[in-house]
Amino acid sequence: MRPDMDEILDTRGLKCPLPALKAEKRLESLPAGSRLTVLATDPMARVDIPVLCNRLGHTHQSSEADGVYRFEITVTR
Repeated sequence: MRPDMDEILDTRGLKCPLPALKAEKRLESLPAGSRLTVLATDPMARVDIPVLCNRLGHTHQSSEADGVYRFEITVTR
C-alpha cells in the first residue's frame, strides 16, 4: 500500500475488544503516512481506539453519526 492511500476497516457489529484488536493488527502492516479509517458500533471503541492510538503513537480524529463511530488514524511511525 502506498503511504498516500487510505484503507477502511469495517468492524461494525463486533464487540469489545475486537475493533481495537483488528485495528492494531491492520496498523502493524501499514507504512508511515498511511491512513486507516475504522468504523465501529461498539460504544467501547470510543475509549479503546484512542487509547490504542496513543499507545502506538499514531494521530487520530473521531466522529459519530447514526450509531457508527468513525476513527481516522494516521500512521506516524
